Amino acid sequence: MTLKEITPQEMEVILDDSDWHVLHADEVLKRLATFSDKGLSSEEAGRRLEQFGPNALTEAPPPTFWQMLWEQFNNFVVIMLIVAAAISGVLGEWIDATAIMAIVVLNAALGVVQQRRAEQALAALRKLAAPEAHVIRDGSRQVIPSPQLVPGDLVLLEAGN
Repeated sequence: MTLKEITPQEMEVILDDSDWHVLHADEVLKRLATFSDKGLSSEEAGRRLEQFGPNALTEAPPPTFWQMLWEQFNNFVVIMLIVAAAISGVLGEWIDATAIMAIVVLNAALGVVQQRRAEQALAALRKLAAPEAHVIRDGSRQVIPSPQLVPGDLVLLEAGN
């Protein structure tokens, strides 16, 4: 069986189809131009990876220091404390105003430090949990990083995967 080369525009139309769950496996293979016994060739998988990009979610950039600091102060209770410190200062209660503001600043600093550490820990976990996929490419079983999966790959599922 030979399959025709699918243009990028044709592949976009194929992938936009939303009724994959009702199709027979042979029809899915035909639409994705994939051989049931050999899978995709490495060249075709490379072309599709270039066309569609990696199989990974795009992550939002981490918040900047100023954004994290703003989040610490953008809280109803913190705003109430700042207002209380301002009122204390207007009334001449400088010790109370200073104590309240010291607590607000300390709370903000600790919040920023904790948030930064949590983000760093999460990034380290993401690096450790780089999942792999078992696929059939070029007629043989291969283990590839999951971001390199492309539409049309034959993925082998086993217990524990």
